[in-house]
Amino acid sequence: MTDLTLAAAQTIVETALAHARANNYNPIGIVVVDARGSLKASAAEDGTSLMRWKVAFGKAYGSIAWGAGSKKIEKMAADRPNFFAGVAHLADGGILPVGGGVLIRDAQNRIIGAVGISGDTSDNDEAAAVAGIKAAGHAADGG
Repeated sequence: MTDLTLAAAQTIVETALAHARANNYNPIGIVVVDARGSLKASAAEDGTSLMRWKVAFGKAYGSIAWGAGSKKIEKMAADRPNFFAGVAHLADGGILPVGGGVLIRDAQNRIIGAVGISGDTSDNDEAAAVAGIKAAGHAADGG
């Protein structure tokens, strides 16, 4: 299995931030986790609110925990709210079912990590994550 390297995680962060600035997004927070859900890299732009990092982590961690991008998780939570509430409770509230969490896949389509971004619309958050993942030479899977 290809591991998510620190260099790749830093490329994802730097490129996602550059994408957000180039497209005039609101200030974003970004979190990159590895396949175990452990923090690999993160950043918060000047002007982000206190909770942006936690929201971004919840998107990334949820994607790893479910093996799906957070857009798909959002739909699953809407379709099965009681089940999702139970799972979220088991995860100590660490899973956030909102777009902006994107799986990172290697050349063999294996999940090697996830990116969570928060600060702008869910679609814009996801677009910044995808730009970063592609710049690092991996495939993005938003669900």
